[in-house]
Amino acid sequence: MAQSNNSIKKILTVAFALCIVCSVVVSTAAVALRPMQQLNQELDRKANVLRVANLYESGMDIEAAFGEITPRVVNLETGEYSDSHDADTFDGFAVRRDPAQSRSLSGEPDPAGLSRVEQYATVYLVGDSEDPEQIILPIRGQGLWGLMRGFLAVEGDGNTIVGITYFEHSETPGLGAEVNNPRWQSQWEGKRIFDSEGALNPAIRVARGSGSGDHEVDGLSGATLTANGVTNMLQFWLSPEGFGEYLAGFRSSVDPEDAQDADVELEAEGA
Repeated sequence: MAQSNNSIKKILTVAFALCIVCSVVVSTAAVALRPMQQLNQELDRKANVLRVANLYESGMDIEAAFGEITPRVVNLETGEYSDSHDADTFDGFAVRRDPAQSRSLSGEPDPAGLSRVEQYATVYLVGDSEDPEQIILPIRGQGLWGLMRGFLAVEGDGNTIVGITYFEHSETPGLGAEVNNPRWQSQWEGKRIFDSEGALNPAIRVARGSGSGDHEVDGLSGATLTANGVTNMLQFWLSPEGFGEYLAGFRSSVDPEDAQDADVELEAEGA
């Protein structure tokens, strides 16, 4: 006797077959689109590096423009470059949880709330790689609602900020998300990271209210915890725990008379 089209067995058979077909279609699409997704992610990374260096223009050939930038892998402990990693493909963020390639911050200062930090990180040099005009550093830390990731651009003196940008965060629109507001980001240009040539710990921070002097930018109204998160991640990544040793090499290579002239010029501008 033929089964009714409404029988439980036929319904389950059709549903199961439909699930199999859908699974195959979705899996095939995911595999086929993965190279395109990876390419888009790579282009987005390069665009953000160009953007923080004030080199990005709408409609530009990102690959061609990025050709003027040299990626290098840095040993965070020594501040020296590493040739054991491919700078074009190495991703410090991806290996941050690998015990063989990272270290725990348990019991150590961890203002950024990272728990673990990679041993090596990729930096991006604008201009001459031996005497760069700018150094682009990846930064990250906890905001109000989750991890914030971005880039900080520093002049070749290892102390003067060019710009800051965030490409990943979950902060509140209109409040903490103002970290992506061009007007707020523009305040960072020309600010100084350290307050003296021999300082090891950074002085740069987000103020509570209006920022003043060479080491502060305005706070984020109604987003104190996000602002604290920005300060905390900079305190970590610009200290000896992060890129402090690396930046010290650039600061020590600056002519003391040039550094003094730069300080006088900044004081005159602020007067």
